[in-house]
Amino acid sequence: MTNRAEQKRLARARRTNTIAKKSDRPRLLVYRSNKAIYAQLIDGETVVCGTSTLGDKNTIDGATAAGKAIGEKAKEKGIDTITFDRNGYKYHGKVKALADGAREAGLKF
Repeated sequence: MTNRAEQKRLARARRTNTIAKKSDRPRLLVYRSNKAIYAQLIDGETVVCGTSTLGDKNTIDGATAAGKAIGEKAKEKGIDTITFDRNGYKYHGKVKALADGAREAGLKF
């Protein structure tokens, strides 16, 4: 059984994911755990590229570096405009740092 905070996150995810999934642009999916933050660039049903802070420190600086890394990988694949799917997580802290790092790398969303 999930706890109350997880239930609230999943409810937010259900509301916001419908918008991201209906978009014709690739989406940047974020998953956050206690040990790392993960980012995947998904186009339709296929994963184009991904990155995480698993080997690095799980800090805001690490999340910014992961955002820059996913942005550079997306640029190599020819993707410059995406939809940001925060997967129900609140937009602050590491999630915001990852988004800012992706914007610094040149992604538009």
